[in-house]
Amino acid sequence: MKRSQGYSLIELAIALSIVGLLAGTLLIGLAAQREAADYRAAQRQLDDAGEALLGFAITYGRLPCPARPQLVSGQDGAGIADCPAGEHGVLPWVTLGLPETDPWGRRLTYYAQAEFTALPTADAQAGFELETAGKGKVLDAAGQTTAEELPAIVVSHGPRGGGAYLGDGRQLAASGEEAENADADTRFVAHPPSKEFDDLVAWVVPGVLKARLVAVGRLP
Repeated sequence: MKRSQGYSLIELAIALSIVGLLAGTLLIGLAAQREAADYRAAQRQLDDAGEALLGFAITYGRLPCPARPQLVSGQDGAGIADCPAGEHGVLPWVTLGLPETDPWGRRLTYYAQAEFTALPTADAQAGFELETAGKGKVLDAAGQTTAEELPAIVVSHGPRGGGAYLGDGRQLAASGEEAENADADTRFVAHPPSKEFDDLVAWVVPGVLKARLVAVGRLP
């Protein structure tokens, strides 16, 4: 009798194992590419936010106040700069004409110092002066100061979203360094992503802000 030319169960098992390994590797690679693309998109969004903040300052002589983070998307006042709400909130996306959320579907945290969001007086072109100092500070992973005297800071809370506000007004829980970027003080943390930290942080450079207003005649 002739021997069957089909595959044995062992051979099939080996072949399926190889296919599974290849598929798993491919999926991991695709996931990594997607994550990298999301990070690039978030960084572009932060860059756009920075330009929008400077544009607002050039137009109105001040930075916009934060929007109230607890308001639900579409609710009256959601995404609108609200100075009585204080210095901490979310980026006023409606006021600035920007997307509401980052690539992970969360709002951008926004700190804006009151001295830089004040309305200009009747005889002034800007709500602050060249000598006005910012209070915001950004630290690195070692606790060293990366930038200080900052008038405004914007945070995308990364894939995990710890500390970020959602469209329904809820805030996600945060711990460690990510909690530092979600509280109501003037200290923030920024460094490359790690197992415990995946926030992206950007800020308004005071020298650039003031130079732009000097260039258009809003500051002497």
